[in-house]
Amino acid sequence: MKIKDIVELLNARVIVGQDQLDSEVGMAFSSDLMSDVLTVETENLMLITGLANVQTIRTAEMSDINKIVFVRRKKVSDDMIRLADENDMILIECDYSMFKASGILYQSGVKPVY
Repeated sequence: MKIKDIVELLNARVIVGQDQLDSEVGMAFSSDLMSDVLTVETENLMLITGLANVQTIRTAEMSDINKIVFVRRKKVSDDMIRLADENDMILIECDYSMFKASGILYQSGVKPVY
């Protein structure tokens, strides 16, 4: 599924990575525990989280994740935007709960990690 389709399905906003709307997402992983994110070894993964801080961007970078959806109306900071831009990431803000966002994407064909 393309990022632009995900943004539309989730009624979301792309904060960083507007030039990457045609990027594909194969799988998604939902978590607020960055220690859990570090255990996932899957390519072309999108992270769905409500943890909006620089550590989330750093964890995604270490895990080779370049697509992050922040749920629950969380807002990304200027430091997060700068770091994501430096690492060629896509940051998306969504008002939905993690459960609702995950369910919509799963129902639309995005595969879970496990």
